[in-house]
Amino acid sequence: MSNSRELTPTPARDITVDLLVVGAGTGMAAALAANELGLSTLVVEKTKYVGGSTARSGGAFWIPANPVLQEARSGDTLDRARTYVSSVVDGSAPAERGTAFLDHGAATVDMLRRTTPMRFFWAKEYSDYHPELPGGSAAGRTCECLPFDASVLGAERPRLRPGVMEAPVPMPTTGADYKWMNLVARVPSKGVPRIAKRVAQGLGGLALKREYMAGGQALAAGLFAGILDAKIPVWTETSIVSLINDGDAVTGAVVEQNGREFTVTARRGVVLATGGFDHDMDMRHKFQSESLADHESLGAEGNTGDGIRIAQEAGADIGLMDQAWWFPAVAALPGRDPLVMLAERSLPGSFIVDHTGRRFVNESTDYMSFGQRILERERAGDPVESMWIVFDQAYRNSYIFAAGLFPRQPLPQSWYDAGIAHQSSDPVELARSAGLPEGAFADTFRRFNEAAAAGVDADFQRGASAYDRYYGDPTITPNPNLRPLNRGPFYAVKMTLSDLGTCGGVTADDRGRVVREDGSTVPGLYAIGNTAANAFGNTYPGAGATIGQGLVYGYIAAHDAAQRSI
Repeated sequence: MSNSRELTPTPARDITVDLLVVGAGTGMAAALAANELGLSTLVVEKTKYVGGSTARSGGAFWIPANPVLQEARSGDTLDRARTYVSSVVDGSAPAERGTAFLDHGAATVDMLRRTTPMRFFWAKEYSDYHPELPGGSAAGRTCECLPFDASVLGAERPRLRPGVMEAPVPMPTTGADYKWMNLVARVPSKGVPRIAKRVAQGLGGLALKREYMAGGQALAAGLFAGILDAKIPVWTETSIVSLINDGDAVTGAVVEQNGREFTVTARRGVVLATGGFDHDMDMRHKFQSESLADHESLGAEGNTGDGIRIAQEAGADIGLMDQAWWFPAVAALPGRDPLVMLAERSLPGSFIVDHTGRRFVNESTDYMSFGQRILERERAGDPVESMWIVFDQAYRNSYIFAAGLFPRQPLPQSWYDAGIAHQSSDPVELARSAGLPEGAFADTFRRFNEAAAAGVDADFQRGASAYDRYYGDPTITPNPNLRPLNRGPFYAVKMTLSDLGTCGGVTADDRGRVVREDGSTVPGLYAIGNTAANAFGNTYPGAGATIGQGLVYGYIAAHDAAQRSI
């Protein structure tokens, strides 16, 4: 169900509160924590929607050793998590940032369970992204929200940000469901019951005037429900203009709504949770790559670096600006967004080539590492000018593609017309159609098939990691990520480097406080989520780490603000 009715924003006014939270994504966790501590809190949101990029995401959160994991007897411990975070971050971020995240994770989840109607579960076997490193877990530490009834939002329901994908029928699909739904043609014994369960829940809910949703929509709706229950005011369509500083500390902000400016005095401080600079292409080209295409990020459209620039005006240092939660996707049609790819790269009967017609990466690696490999090549003077996922008809008959094409469903004619899809019964002709070097592509095709038949990818070790295998096909042996492309027709679909948002930004300390270039903090100013430089440096520890650190640092910042003397 889409947001068909828009609401007029709550009128802004001059006001005094204890804490101002700028951004209604994971910033809502900061507001909930502050409210529970007795602080009067206001949330302002630039766009007309509540939910931020969280509402557009898969909605998972990675918070090790949290109560949900303990109750599910996952076996995870803080000691193992500390070892893993230390090994995966490997000095690319201050160690105390990761330590504080781990030390406050359990309390954050407890707070969310007290202050919202959400219920969480462990996405068992969703491996950490680097499980082979010390402390890593192949069983995984990722949790999700159970399907959530958004009708509890009542009249505020239209204010919830829509998701990236919308099923043709109500079908609240969790990430754990998706793994098996994607394999329904291969493992119907697991896929069919999950589809039936979620369709029944979706349609049955409608009959009861309930609107069940999952993933990022569920998490955003659950946070918003907690905000509404706590009667925390949210001003949408309200942008931050500048910070107010009394000379010693940040004491509020000037905000703008409908062309008018208002003063929000914040006795305990301001939390910047405005997201990254996903859609500011000047910043992206300056700090990341001039080759990035305009507005191909999957982050919320309001993420244009506002919080980062405003913090810099207050003296903040910045870091990790070259980093993003990179996410390879199907290339966008003109005027459209890129199409999500999640399991596609890991499934057997497929491989990816660059403009030279050769493979260049372990296709099944985590999406951030995939993107980093592309940018490493560009900086080395060997750019990936284009990339294509190549697969056969057996692949097309077996798996969901681009999150919306079901097994056996033809690729849209619009893809062929736009030149982002090609089909041929012969690999050489396929290369010619896609504009790839025919000899190099034919050699890649042959070499890949030989490796896939043996089940060992000597070139890129595809399938060697537990993370690779999570999205593989368990019916394919000996390697669930590898199968030769034996029979045509064969397909090539153009890909692009999208992202879930940038993750470089304001330097913050282990209490979420904004840090200046000289190492001192800006009193009364906090940065969390993608507004802050990634607490995990240049790495992505596991599914939901971006949301996890946003939630936890929201909790940390609220508690620090509550302890400030005023």
